[in-house]
Amino acid sequence: MKVRGVTVPDVFYGTAWKESRTTGLVEHALAAGFRAIDTANQRKHYDEAAVGRALAGVPRDELFVQTKFTHVGGQDERLPYDPDAPVEDQVRQSFARSLEHLQTDRIDSLILHGPSQRVGLHADDVAAWRGIESLTDRVPLVGASNVTAEQVESLVAIARVPPAFVQNRCYASRGWDRDVRAACARHGIAYQGFSLLTANRDVVQHHRGVRAIAARYGLTTAQLIFAFARQVGMIALIGTTSSDHMAQDLASLHVELDAADVAAIDVAGQT
Repeated sequence: MKVRGVTVPDVFYGTAWKESRTTGLVEHALAAGFRAIDTANQRKHYDEAAVGRALAGVPRDELFVQTKFTHVGGQDERLPYDPDAPVEDQVRQSFARSLEHLQTDRIDSLILHGPSQRVGLHADDVAAWRGIESLTDRVPLVGASNVTAEQVESLVAIARVPPAFVQNRCYASRGWDRDVRAACARHGIAYQGFSLLTANRDVVQHHRGVRAIAARYGLTTAQLIFAFARQVGMIALIGTTSSDHMAQDLASLHVELDAADVAAIDVAGQT
C-alpha cells in the first residue's frame, strides 16, 4: 500500500519477545518473504541489535525497517540514551543507537512507543514527538503506538509533522479497535494491528462462525484473520516463530473474502 506517498508492505514481521532467537527468526522471516520488519530500541522486550544482524544479509533497498523510541518508564536498566537528557535529545540519542544496532544509515518508520500516560498526552509525549519530528529529514514516516482514539486526535492536533502510522494491540472484543481505526481514517493514518491472534484466542480457536468461514476458504483461522485485517485496511504485524506459519500467513495476503464474511468476522468477538 501507499502511505504518504511511500510504498509500504501489507504485512510486517514483529520481533518483540524473541530474545536469543531473534536473529534466527528474522532470518527465517526474510527467507519466507517478509520485507517489512518491526522492532524497537527497548531492550526490555526487543533485541534491536540481533535484528540488525539478521538484516545484514539483505540489500537495504529491499527492506522496510521500523523501530520505536520508548520512554524511560517503558525501559529496563539497559537504556539506549541518557535518562537525564531532555526528552527531545533522548529521541535523537535513541535514533542514533538504532542506526548502529540495525547496521543501516536510515530508518523507514519511527514510532513513539506509547504515550507516557493512559489518558491524554503528557508534556514528555509532546517533547518526544518534537524529537521525532526533528528527524523527519532522515525518516520518511512517523507514528505512535498503544494509543486511544482520543490520543490520536490530540497527537494530530499538536503535530507539525502528521503521524503516518498508529500501531495498536487489536482486540476483536472492541470491534478490532474500531474507534481508533476510525480516528486514523479521519486523518489519513495507516493502522498497524499487532497481537491479532494472541489477543483474540477465543475468536481464533473457538468461534464457530470464524472456523466455518475459514473451512469454506480452505484456510487456517490464523490465515483468515490476517486476510480479514488486510481487507479492512490494516497492516498486520505477524510474530510467529514457526517457519511453516510464516509461509501460510504470507499466503493469506492473496485471499479475497466475500463482503458478508468480512462483516461476520468484524463482529465475531462481540457475539
